[in-house]
Amino acid sequence: MIFKKAIPRRAFLRGIGATLSLPLLEAMVPAFASSLDTQNGPVVRLAFAYVPNGVIMEKWTPTAEGAGFELTPTLQPLAPFRDRMLVFSGLAHNTGLAYEGEGAGDHARASAVFLTGVHPKKTEGFDLHSGISLDQLVGKEFGKHTQLSSLELAIDTTEVVGTCDNGYSCAYSNTLCWRSATTPVPMENQPRAVFERLFGDSESTDPSVRLNRIQEDRSILDSLMEGVARMLTRLGPSDRSKLTEYLDAVHDVERRIQMAEEQSARELPRLDRPAGVPATFDEHAKLMFDLQVLAFQSDLTRVATFMMGQEQTTRVYRELGIADAYHPLTHHQHDPKKIAQVERIDLFHTKLFAYFLEKMQATRDGDGTLLDHSVIVYGSALSDGNMHVHNDLPILLVGGAAGKIKGGRHLRYPQDTPTTNLYLNLLDKLGMPLEAFGDSTGKLDLLSAV
Repeated sequence: MIFKKAIPRRAFLRGIGATLSLPLLEAMVPAFASSLDTQNGPVVRLAFAYVPNGVIMEKWTPTAEGAGFELTPTLQPLAPFRDRMLVFSGLAHNTGLAYEGEGAGDHARASAVFLTGVHPKKTEGFDLHSGISLDQLVGKEFGKHTQLSSLELAIDTTEVVGTCDNGYSCAYSNTLCWRSATTPVPMENQPRAVFERLFGDSESTDPSVRLNRIQEDRSILDSLMEGVARMLTRLGPSDRSKLTEYLDAVHDVERRIQMAEEQSARELPRLDRPAGVPATFDEHAKLMFDLQVLAFQSDLTRVATFMMGQEQTTRVYRELGIADAYHPLTHHQHDPKKIAQVERIDLFHTKLFAYFLEKMQATRDGDGTLLDHSVIVYGSALSDGNMHVHNDLPILLVGGAAGKIKGGRHLRYPQDTPTTNLYLNLLDKLGMPLEAFGDSTGKLDLLSAV
C-alpha cells in the first residue's frame, strides 16, 4: 500500500528494533519463576558441558561399579561432588558412525549427535539435516517462564564457514544445538555479547543500572505503541492484520518488561560488562561459567549448553606448557609422551568444570543451592579420540534435580547403550516424559529407579 503522506517507516523500524531486539529486552534483569511453575517444588535447571576429541579413558573410567567406586585421576577434581555425581559407562552415540559410502567425518558427526542422537546428513551446502537437540526441546518448555529459553556458549570461534571435516559443513562442527532438524543454533564465544544478551547494554549487574535501562525501554515501548495506534487508522485490512500480529509480539515484550521491573531489585554478584575475550583458555572458560551461574541465579534462563572446544580444535594449551595443538595430540598413535599431554588437558578440563560446580554449590537457591536444583551433564561424543570411537563414552551427571537424582555411583550399562536412553530419564526428571528421543531404545533401568 502506497501512502500519499510519508510515514516515517525507517523511524518506525528503528522503534521496532529498539523494542523487540531480543538480546536487549529478553536479558535486562531477572525474572522470578511464577507461583504456578514452582508449586510442585524448586525450579530445576539443565546444563551441558562438552569437551571435544574424547579423553584418555584409562584415566577416566572407574574400575569398581556402584557406590564403592574410586575417583580416577581425571575425575579427581570432582571429589567434593562425588556424592551427587553419577559416572556412566557403556553409553554410546553410534549415530555418529559413518553410514555406507560416507567415509570419514567422525568429528562433525560427533558434534551433531551429542544432543540429538540423530545421524547428520553429509553435505557441504545449506541442505543440513540432523535433529532437534535436547537442550532446545527442554528450552521450548522452560522458556515459557523465563526471558530466555536457553543459552548456547562456546570457547572457540564460531565464524568458520565452508567445510570443516571431510565433506561436512562447518555448521555441524560449530554447534551442539539444533532448534529443528534443519536449523542449527549458533553458539556465542564472546563474553561481552553473552553479558549484553543477559543484561542489555548496561555496564554492570548493578540493580540501579538495570532499572534505569528497563525504564528507558518502557518509555520507548510506550512511544511506539502510541505511534502504532495512530497508524492503524490509516492502513488497509491486509496491513492492519499484519500489524495486529506484530502487536501481539509487542505485548509479549511488554509482559517481559513488566517482569523485569518487578524483579529489578534482586541482588546479584557484581560483574562488570566484559571488555573482550580473555587472553587464556582458563580465564575465558571461567568467565563463561560465571555468566551461566548468573543466568541461572537470576532465572533469566533454565537451560545452558557450553561447548568447551570444537571437534578438531587446534588450540594450543600454552598455560599447561604444551606446545602442540590439541587435536593432533589426541591422534597420539600410542606415543606415551603425547598421551601424557592429553591426560593433562583432560585433567585441566575437569578442573574447570569443578570451578563451575563450586560456583553453583556456593549460590543459594530457595531452600538449597543451584547445584541441588540442577542437572548438569559433562562429557564427549567420542571416547578414544585416536581411533574415533563412538561408544563407551565419557559421560557423567552432577546435581540433585531438586531431590530427584541420587548420586555417588558408577553405573555400567551394556555396551552400545544409546546415550539418548539417559536423555529419556532426564526428561522424566524434568517433567517432560517422552517415549523416544533420537536413537533411544528405552530408559536406563538403574537411573529410573532413583
